[in-house]
Amino acid sequence: MLSEKLRRARKFEKKYLPYTVKELPFFHVTGGIGWINDPNGFAPFKGEYHLFFQYYPYNTKWGPMHWGHVKTKDFIRWERLPAALAPDTDYDKDGCFSGGAVELPDGRHLLMYTGVRNVRRRNGKLESFQTQCIAIGNGIDYEKIALNPVIDASMLPEGGSTHDFRDPKIWEEDGHYYAVVGNRSEDDSGTILLFESADALHWQYVSVLAACHNQYGKMWECPDFFHLDGCDVLLTSPQEMTAIGLEFHPGNANICLIGHLDREKHHLVRERVQAIDYGLDFYAPQTLKTPDGRRIMIAWMQNWETSSCAQNDLSFFGQMTLPRELTVRNGRLCQVPVREIEKYRGVKIDYRNVLITGETSLRGIHGRCLDMTVTVRPGNENSLYQWFRLYVARDGEHYTMIRYKPGTGTIKVDRTHSGFPHDIVNIREFPVTAGSGELKMRVILDRYSMELFINDGEQAASFVLYSPQAATAISFASEGAVLVDVEKYDLEIREK
Repeated sequence: MLSEKLRRARKFEKKYLPYTVKELPFFHVTGGIGWINDPNGFAPFKGEYHLFFQYYPYNTKWGPMHWGHVKTKDFIRWERLPAALAPDTDYDKDGCFSGGAVELPDGRHLLMYTGVRNVRRRNGKLESFQTQCIAIGNGIDYEKIALNPVIDASMLPEGGSTHDFRDPKIWEEDGHYYAVVGNRSEDDSGTILLFESADALHWQYVSVLAACHNQYGKMWECPDFFHLDGCDVLLTSPQEMTAIGLEFHPGNANICLIGHLDREKHHLVRERVQAIDYGLDFYAPQTLKTPDGRRIMIAWMQNWETSSCAQNDLSFFGQMTLPRELTVRNGRLCQVPVREIEKYRGVKIDYRNVLITGETSLRGIHGRCLDMTVTVRPGNENSLYQWFRLYVARDGEHYTMIRYKPGTGTIKVDRTHSGFPHDIVNIREFPVTAGSGELKMRVILDRYSMELFINDGEQAASFVLYSPQAATAISFASEGAVLVDVEKYDLEIREK
């Protein structure tokens, strides 16, 4: 039976969602109305891909967390479904936080999430208790089980935190179920805990899969663990990160640990550490495995530090990244847009060996819903150019600038003039691999966002843009001679 809180959320959606369709991105997931953050339960179910998300439908600011719900067959067109969970029991009365999903052998859909219960102590201090809970349903309606919570403080290792204990990611492997959960240890830094179950209902603690030891931020949120291309990969989102060179930015960050699983100790032996996304807007990634073997990742395309900077005239806040295909190449996690997006490409506009020595634009190269690849290389064999710039979402006042400097091997993205009337961080710089000044960059634009993929996914960077939708111009500039190839497609995706 649906609770009154969930009925209220669904009634609200039914009443107001029809009015928001025209203002939404064309192919990036939003809540349709209200606030969203972390992706949840990103997994196959009955031949389709379901995605849930942290959701507060009543305001474009964070509130008591519900789970919103969409599904897709191709990762581009999404069907909106009614809200799936609401904070309506004693153990989750203050929020249904992030989690995962899995299809059970009997065809039912299991959601595993963090239930939050806040208690006010006599001294006035508010204490949060976080436990892992389960709801089971049919792909539309879900019922929280009587066993909840299925993982609680009694199962934590010594020194584990009861109020930083969240975001279970569940998966099935060889007829057994596993879950990784974020926690904070007694040294005040993040750990990822591993749990196992024979039936997905009764759980036991296994080990500390990975520990931060105050090396990369503090609390590690939203873990995901999987095997890919001969490696074991852990994705997580550290809080209170300290900047490390140009690889990791401060604050709420993202990190990928690549190594191999010690199956006796159930511990990830770390071999390489890197950022997942180098942009300003990327957090809490979650992945699934498709029937054809691809590992697909999606994330919240936003940043907690800028999450108060909503546009007042929009009825929604927060969106997801374009789903991305992951590979490990030369020991590095790489990512490219899902190949399904190519089915939505319109007419191809192609330029080859365009010589640029100042600033120029090219006929037919413009737009705000497009897939464009730009390859740059030196135009003078006797000297290397100083820099190359690409401007997108441009008009007389607004633009977003991407600058590549071959001498330093860095890219800088500047969205200072991208429509944000707030004093926030608008510039991000990161290292790239480029040989002799040649660089390939793929740009995906969709109304309120830009996603950048360098050298076939060696680096990715995500940015929210609030430039006016009429800002569609694109231009190129360089100091020194540059040869440029441009391949551009408008993306023909109709309104939902």
